[in-house]
Amino acid sequence: MNMPDLCIAKDRKKTEIKYIYNDKEYQPLFKNKKYFLRTYGCQMNVHDSEEIKFYLEALGFEATEVLEKADIVVLNTCAIRENAKDKVYGYLGRCKHLKQEKPDLIICLCGCLVQEPHEVEELKNKHKYVDIIIGTHNIHELPELIMKNNHYQDIEVYSNSDEVYENVKYKRDSKVCAWINITYGCDKFCTYCIVPFTRGRERSRKMENILEEVKELKKEGYQEVTLLGQNVNAYGKDLGLNYDFATLLEEVAKIGIPRIRFVTSHPWNFTDEMIDVIAKYDNIMPYVHLPIQSGSDEILKKMNRKYTIEEYKTLFNKIKEKVKNVAITTDIIVGFPNETDADFKATLDIVKYCQFDNAFTFIYSPRVGTLAAQMEDKIPYEVKQERLKKLNELVNSYSLKSNQKLLGKIVKVLVTEESEKDKNKVCGYTETMKLVNIVGNKDLIGKIIDVEITSAKSFSLDGIVKSLKD
Repeated sequence: MNMPDLCIAKDRKKTEIKYIYNDKEYQPLFKNKKYFLRTYGCQMNVHDSEEIKFYLEALGFEATEVLEKADIVVLNTCAIRENAKDKVYGYLGRCKHLKQEKPDLIICLCGCLVQEPHEVEELKNKHKYVDIIIGTHNIHELPELIMKNNHYQDIEVYSNSDEVYENVKYKRDSKVCAWINITYGCDKFCTYCIVPFTRGRERSRKMENILEEVKELKKEGYQEVTLLGQNVNAYGKDLGLNYDFATLLEEVAKIGIPRIRFVTSHPWNFTDEMIDVIAKYDNIMPYVHLPIQSGSDEILKKMNRKYTIEEYKTLFNKIKEKVKNVAITTDIIVGFPNETDADFKATLDIVKYCQFDNAFTFIYSPRVGTLAAQMEDKIPYEVKQERLKKLNELVNSYSLKSNQKLLGKIVKVLVTEESEKDKNKVCGYTETMKLVNIVGNKDLIGKIIDVEITSAKSFSLDGIVKSLKD
């Protein structure tokens, strides 16, 4: 049994990174058994679930979307906000009832939530029916834990890591778009954020292995790759080699895969070289997600964001000036401890200045172990809710304005899937990451097509096919 420890998770001793190649093969010991996998949280969790799917299917399990048909249930959890945790525990209640009917059911919890010591203590004491608890640093151990499981709770959560697995295999959700991890962990320690504790120290993959993965995906026919990390533009800083994220981004672009994206960037590490590379290559999409979090310098300082509003504006303007037709989105937190009316007004002011194409907005959620959770907060929750409402109204107005600029224009859309709401439609994304719903059949999936935009809403566009790309 290994229990998580926040002190170990916070440690940033620069031990040498170990690069590990896992070539284990697994026997299909669970033929005719089914797995149910539910994912919460960010793109990193979604990509982790693709790794988990590979292991489950290598062991012989088949996927099911019906919980009651499952022989193993895996919940891949998120810890970034309280409501994410509440959803997990709510769903665990359903799993508990199912296990009473099916005693041989295996229940597994993994992901960021179980990296928090107080959550594992609760699971250990109050949810003994959970069979396997495994953290973010050792997903590769999941097959062994499943094979040896005897319905005694097995807790294997490491608090930090100096390892990088280079030849991870995935059962990818899409045949069109693929995630590629380039870094793991984060060293920024923003005072509101639990990620440096749940994901550990920053660790970069070797560039040659990333490029090999991109080449393989291109060979398999993928149209888009997204370079993924908690802070992608910190890539390479831990390697002590003569390259950084701008170098990697350019080398990926040279491979010639049609579309390249990256998430998520921190303004602190966004260099002029990065902007120049984005502007230089047509296959690097003109879309940048650039979290600002607050428009108040005082709040940014309390958040430990390491930039001022003027510095953010300077960066924002550079990107806008150099990258043709770029779309910029952001993250914003309202209700940080003791955020004043003036602080909130400053946030509204920066939104008016930047007129973001979209923004992901949240009420601050205290996370145990972070510095912000120790701050006294006298702002009533009702005030925070009202601020979020005002912010969303403003953000949505600019999202709509941005989308309306495309009315009547022909844009290139990568079709990714059938529409969930209408089987006579498909959907995909513009180069600037705007969702477009198109009348058409699934034969269009995987193609980059010219689409005339006929309708614009705040969060999506409608369009008709003009011509297929050669």
